[in-house]
Amino acid sequence: MFISIGQLCWTIAGFMSRGSRFIAPLCRTCLEICEACAKECQKHNNTHCQSCATACQNAAEEYRKIAMVGAAI
Repeated sequence: MFISIGQLCWTIAGFMSRGSRFIAPLCRTCLEICEACAKECQKHNNTHCQSCATACQNAAEEYRKIAMVGAAI
């Protein structure tokens, strides 16, 4: 799942660099996936899984902010 998120993040970065009108819906989708990944990673006690969960939660928050700004434009 984490690799898929990385691919989606690169795709969204491309949309953002072109000022696409689809940034907000893409960010909402990405934050949903990030939240799902964080939830799954939190189930495991490994250090790398907990780090992944934190990274996904942080990314979800940032995508939420971007989606809100994009929706207002």
